[in-house]
Amino acid sequence: MTGIFRANNPLNSFLLFMYGILLKLVWFIHPQVPEIQKSGEFLFNNILGFIKPTFDAYPVSYSLITYLLLFTQAISFNQVMINRKLMQKPNYLPALSYLLITSMFSEWNILSAPLIINTLLIWILAKMTNLYNNKHAKTTLYNIGAVIGICSFLYFHSLAFLLLIIFALLITRPFKIAEWIIPLIGIFTPWYFLFTWLFLTDKLYSFHLPGFKISYPLFAQNNIEYAALILVFLLVIIGGFFVQSFASKQIVQVRKSWSLLLLYLMVALLIPFINNSYNFEYWMLAIVPVSAFVACAFYYPRIKWIPRVFHWVLVGFVIYMEYLKK
Repeated sequence: MTGIFRANNPLNSFLLFMYGILLKLVWFIHPQVPEIQKSGEFLFNNILGFIKPTFDAYPVSYSLITYLLLFTQAISFNQVMINRKLMQKPNYLPALSYLLITSMFSEWNILSAPLIINTLLIWILAKMTNLYNNKHAKTTLYNIGAVIGICSFLYFHSLAFLLLIIFALLITRPFKIAEWIIPLIGIFTPWYFLFTWLFLTDKLYSFHLPGFKISYPLFAQNNIEYAALILVFLLVIIGGFFVQSFASKQIVQVRKSWSLLLLYLMVALLIPFINNSYNFEYWMLAIVPVSAFVACAFYYPRIKWIPRVFHWVLVGFVIYMEYLKK
């Protein structure tokens, strides 16, 4: 399977769609209904409350929306990898990795705020990796800030991705005070309009902002899930090793983009530690950079059977945890 998606063949989009359907078929057979959350997801909760009366009667509609989001995210992220030339040759392995890893846990296949935010984060990543030598950086930075502000409406603790803007500026741009202030204005803009609306509708004092709280998040629920996470972590390390090995052959912009992906991963892994919820779904915010490094672990080894074994072992985990175990 990894051999098929090593090529940049337009037919691979269709094959990837069917591959994802097979991996996630269990959620079409046994659709999961999302629940209202209490972790600073007020916009997501309002959207969910609006669609629930209709969608709850047809639970498979949640599975359909979730899969379409996951598939479009996989394709969009794959296109970012191709456009920024982050791997030696264009291929579909980042998209395959994204669909495969998200299939491993049921929490990542339920309509949720982190799932929606990943769509926005892929857009943000595309813009950040293009900051180097960007002649319209101020506009781009404002838009990035505004989108992060919107993300915080869906899940308040995603404000932590402000750190990613700081890292991006440090890595890609010479210091200019205006370029550091503009993203903050972008983040503040959606909140300004929200508080204005709350004031005008006399709801300002009934609105409560969730806070940040250091907590110990849920990593996994059993030994099989821990084993799956360890394997994914191992593939990330292997992929990172190959990225480092080929760094000297890459142009400056590509090296900076990989550094940004690593920092993206670090910020995403931080977020579950700063909220007061123990839901496993919040780890999904790290899947985009994880998929990039796993794709490299599938692509670069010279001994081709090694990535194929890793791929089928991951598929085996999916089959066991989501089909046989249930």
